[in-house]
Amino acid sequence: MRVKILGSAAGGGFPQWNCACPNCRALRNGIFHGKARTQAQVAVSADGVTWFLLGASPDLRSQIEATPELHPREGVRQSPIAGAVLANADIDHVLGLLLLRELQPLHAYATNSIRRILTEDNSMFGMLQRVPGQVTWTGLTPGTTFPLLNAANEDSGLRCRALSLGAHFPAFVSERRQPELKSGEASLGLIVESPSGKRLAYMPAVPQIDDSLMKELEFADVLLFDGTFWSNDELIRIQGSGQTALQMGHVPVSAAEGSLNRLAGLRRPRKIYVHINNTNPMLNEAGPEYRQVREAGWEIAEDGCQFDL
Repeated sequence: MRVKILGSAAGGGFPQWNCACPNCRALRNGIFHGKARTQAQVAVSADGVTWFLLGASPDLRSQIEATPELHPREGVRQSPIAGAVLANADIDHVLGLLLLRELQPLHAYATNSIRRILTEDNSMFGMLQRVPGQVTWTGLTPGTTFPLLNAANEDSGLRCRALSLGAHFPAFVSERRQPELKSGEASLGLIVESPSGKRLAYMPAVPQIDDSLMKELEFADVLLFDGTFWSNDELIRIQGSGQTALQMGHVPVSAAEGSLNRLAGLRRPRKIYVHINNTNPMLNEAGPEYRQVREAGWEIAEDGCQFDL
């Protein structure tokens, strides 16, 4: 299985369009020791020909253009992208689906709750249903393994399983709809298994690290984990107000209960932080936070990197 990290930042990217935090300001001024990043997006393939997206980033168009493997190969209109697995209904995770509206056959894998939010409550997503077979919605149930199918409904060889991680749906979901949704379908982590049995764990939004999650991660070969915030009060300190990382559904990297400490005992997986917010000091490759992460055996995802499992 080939894994390509098309985007590695949290919502808004880095720099964020309306942010003048020290990181964003330094990057714009050309004095930052680090790299710009687009919003989180991962693509996986069993054969290097047919590709599946984990999520659908708002930056997907530019990410596709920066990735030759995702360019059309045959005829006038064609794409090697066969489907997308949706882990939540957040705007920075699903908006890219609307960029794939050009009558291209596509499989969309989502829980019933996420599908209903998008297709029944948001008229714009009707653009994905203009002709029969344009987008095939396939329901997924947390804890159940399902195959990823190409545009011809053939088995790609990849298997996926979703883990229920969070219980809160996006703020735009109406009060009328909320009671009809299952809280266990709100925010998911994804385990993708290659034909050879290698496992990728994609966990961009983790509200807590419990024993059941630890057991899952122990069997992963590569772990792409929530690196959104360095500290729990990061946004409050920088903005003077706002929510903590935990209130926003993200375990911070640092502190005793942070992911750097809690996941220190994981020996099997290659550990990579992804979904990194523009305010996170570990983006600064000359800073102590960056060194702390690297010395602990972690990597920090960058746009365009790839690896094989």
